[in-house]
Amino acid sequence: MRRVRYESRGGPLFVEEAPVPEPGPGELLVRAEAIGVTLPVVRKVTEAAEPVPLGGEIAGEVTAVGEGVTRFSTGDRVTGLCFGHGYADFALLHEAMASPVPADATAVDAVALVRSGLVALGALEAARPEPGEAALVTAAASGVGHLAVQLARTRGAGRVVGAVSAPAKAAFVRGLGADHIVTYGDDSWGTPVDYALDAVGGELLAPALAALAPEGRLVAYSSGGGTVQAYDLLVGAKSVIGFQMARIARGKPELYEQWRKELWRLFAAGELKPVVHGEFALQDAAKAHGEIEARANLGKVVLIP
Repeated sequence: MRRVRYESRGGPLFVEEAPVPEPGPGELLVRAEAIGVTLPVVRKVTEAAEPVPLGGEIAGEVTAVGEGVTRFSTGDRVTGLCFGHGYADFALLHEAMASPVPADATAVDAVALVRSGLVALGALEAARPEPGEAALVTAAASGVGHLAVQLARTRGAGRVVGAVSAPAKAAFVRGLGADHIVTYGDDSWGTPVDYALDAVGGELLAPALAALAPEGRLVAYSSGGGTVQAYDLLVGAKSVIGFQMARIARGKPELYEQWRKELWRLFAAGELKPVVHGEFALQDAAKAHGEIEARANLGKVVLIP
């Protein structure tokens, strides 16, 4: 089979031949039909001291199962998060991280909706939104952000503000349901909001926090790090909440499954529409990463083996 790998920080990415892996206990072997490209994986290539497997979201058909697997069998269509080599023709997926793909959905639908949607929905839940509240979503045109904008609206947000890296993304984010668009370099982000979902981190934490009304909540779920000043929290009685999807998947599987079902329900009802920015061949993984590094994507970037 083909597999994408790199040998030093920053790449380059290349395709190599590798043996098809054997599923271990609790694992599924999946023939990948679509692979989601995420910012955390892109950052690993550019920032990790040592090369790591390119994992991430995959969707496809189960071709073999390991010992102890009870929920799936060969021929099933599944999607989930792969922690090993996911940029490949075949990948291993732990049963606990897998979910079925409905018959009327494609593999591309699945990788664009499920993992990114789980992060978006989980971050929204962490904000404890109340109907009528104003929401801010950073990276609002990204794979996660464009779903968060829609989910905030479905949860009754009275006003949704989308923060983007460039004005050219404004029309796209407005089309998702955002009422107002700001760019990261703007002096002011307008009327304060009740909660913010931040997928960027770093230097953007300060303006996101400043955009909150008194007693506002900032949910930080970025891999980009960053620091906030305690005084900025105290002066407005604001709070920062950290959210990590892996903790839910491992520690609260019932809630994880509940969220997955909710995403598919909203998708079937037409209330949540994942957008795919581009589909790239496996050998063009570097180009796919380049779209995200350049902040050029509007929606999800997907690899098609």
